[in-house]
Amino acid sequence: MSKAAAFFDLDKTLMAGSSGMQFARVAARGGIVSRRQLASWGVEHLRYRLRGTTDEKTGEVLRVARELITGVPATTIERMGPEVMAAILPRVYPQMLEEVHAHQDAGRPCFIVSAAGNDVVETLATVLGMEGGIGTRYEVDAAGNFTGRLDGPFVYGPGKVTAMEEFAARHDIDLSASYAYSDSLSDLPMLRAVGNPVAVNPDPPLAAIAKEEGWQTLRFERLGRRLTAVAVTIIATVAGFGASRVAAHRRPAPRRFPLRRGG
Repeated sequence: MSKAAAFFDLDKTLMAGSSGMQFARVAARGGIVSRRQLASWGVEHLRYRLRGTTDEKTGEVLRVARELITGVPATTIERMGPEVMAAILPRVYPQMLEEVHAHQDAGRPCFIVSAAGNDVVETLATVLGMEGGIGTRYEVDAAGNFTGRLDGPFVYGPGKVTAMEEFAARHDIDLSASYAYSDSLSDLPMLRAVGNPVAVNPDPPLAAIAKEEGWQTLRFERLGRRLTAVAVTIIATVAGFGASRVAAHRRPAPRRFPLRRGG
């Protein structure tokens, strides 16, 4: 007999902000992402916190990310996992963990569904005591390096539904009896794929649909000081990058000292 489950979007639903930005900061420290790219993504992250994202912007981020990891050993990314988890975990909403526990207590397994890399998604699900995760998979060649190609659907928008339907078929899950949680209009296909959609801190377009459809809505995000802290961090990153460039242009030529001959 098929069972019901609960599926949770990650960014701005299960956690505050973007898991991708936390990954990018760790990748920058490892030399995979440049400071310029990190600064650009930081500004985009602030816009994301304020207004959400669009399919075009998400597609562009995916394109750049695929280019950056092409040729990178899979073990390099795997070893970043603990540091990425350390950055994400403080941002997980306690209220959403309560939702997870309530579903588990009612006998419904809980899964994260996210466009983030599958390794990050599955590891986070394990750490949070959830039953599993469904993320975007990237192809690895025979030498153990990323090719830059996807290994399955991009788990975003309609791609989330494809991944959920395949997952549900393999694990005997009845989507019509299941729950889905998300904050964004881009996840409307995911929310409509289940019998019990829940809008979490929804963006205005999703909030309007949730109200019209009579969906349950959870609101608890407080941007306030958190958003101010994000802005300060981004400004500092951009300023630091700019200052380093200015210093590089202004740095005087190295002094040349004559070689001393003899003893």
